[in-house]
Amino acid sequence: MVALGLQATHLIAPQKLPIRKQRTFSNIIIRCSIAEPSGEPASLVQKTKYNDGLFAKAFMGLFARKMEKFAASPKAGTEPKKGVFDYDYESFVEVSKRVMQGRSRLQQQQVVRQVLLSMLPPGAPAQFRKLFPPTKWAAEFNAALTVPFFYWLVGPSEVVEVEINGVKQKSAVHIKKCRYLENSGCVGMCVNMCKIPTQDFFTNEFGLPLTMIPNFEDMSCEMVYGQVPPSFEEDEASKQPCFAEICSMANPKSSVCHKLQA
Repeated sequence: MVALGLQATHLIAPQKLPIRKQRTFSNIIIRCSIAEPSGEPASLVQKTKYNDGLFAKAFMGLFARKMEKFAASPKAGTEPKKGVFDYDYESFVEVSKRVMQGRSRLQQQQVVRQVLLSMLPPGAPAQFRKLFPPTKWAAEFNAALTVPFFYWLVGPSEVVEVEINGVKQKSAVHIKKCRYLENSGCVGMCVNMCKIPTQDFFTNEFGLPLTMIPNFEDMSCEMVYGQVPPSFEEDEASKQPCFAEICSMANPKSSVCHKLQA
């Protein structure tokens, strides 16, 4: 999910990394502890702990409140969060899950688009197109901005070099262990609420192509600015099975996540 945050972080020196295909999650994950904050994501058997600052919490709350308008009612006996700073990352993810309820794959993606547009001032997409035409410089500039501004949403990341149409450029961002995927444990949420709508928003609204390549084995992800995304049917993410051991909405009998089939 595209978002803007103001979480301080250090840019890591770019390194060359080829665009790789997604791999199927084949190992059973059992989370046994929560790692202490270290600035690096935890191993697969641990859940990463973050010390979220004021601005990170503000963006969690702003996005969660926008999504609450589209979310199913919370469980009986619970009340939705009210104030911006009443939300933490877990409640932000919980709202995302309620947005998915009763909606098809395309409807979920459309909700995210509406939420993103509601966060921008009028005319922002057109202005973005003027400032950042689809050039190598624009792709590299947005990749550099992603590292600090998306930290609250996806966790630690770094700029890496890729080759697009025969041109080498530092326009990819390697997310070490996606916080959204780690906390939701849901393939459908990753694809329908983050990957596809983010790709679509940058490519079609902003006019800057973006392809996101999640790795479902280690929960990392690559955001490749300047690369046109494939169609959903041709995307390997569309064939990914559920995280049967960690997703509360999983259907372990299905060879493909049922949230990707609707």
